[in-house]
This record gives sequence, C-alpha cells and structure tokens, in this order.
Amino acid sequence: MSIHSEKRTQQRGIPQLIFQWLDEYGERSHDHNGAVILYFSKKGRRRLEKEVGRQVINRMNEWLNSYAVLSLDGTLVTIGHRYQRIWH
Repeated sequence: MSIHSEKRTQQRGIPQLIFQWLDEYGERSHDHNGAVILYFSKKGRRRLEKEVGRQVINRMNEWLNSYAVLSLDGTLVTIGHRYQRIWH
C-alpha cells in the first residue's frame, strides 16, 4: 500500500476487508495508463456471496461499489467509491 492509498482508505471509510475481496473476487481492467482497476462485477459478487453468505453481503453492501487502482508492480495506488460504470 502506498501512503496515499492508506490515507484515502481511512478518509473514505473503506474497510481493509473490501480490498482483500476486490483482490480475490474483483474483475481486473487495464486503464491504458499503466495501472489496473479492480472492481466488483455481477459475477464477482455472486462468487463472493457463495463464499461468505448473503447476510454478510447485505451488511457490507455499502462498500461493494468500491474500486481499487493498482500499479503494474501490484502496489495499491488508491481506493474509492465507484459512482460511474467502469468501461473496459
């Protein structure tokens, strides 16, 4: 994690667990600027729901519209709430 991403995670109130889920179950999309965007697709949400259960998903739903940006070496650059569709 970069210092910037640690600050943004805290400022935006996104639990560390969400980044772990994004890394495991999220879709990856290249931004064509040298970074990778992680986000939850419908397919990823379904896989996550099978693993942790519907109750957990309902409680964590507030953060499932999050995204993370990774550099090509795997360092977390930033994390935030997604308000628009990610085009790939």
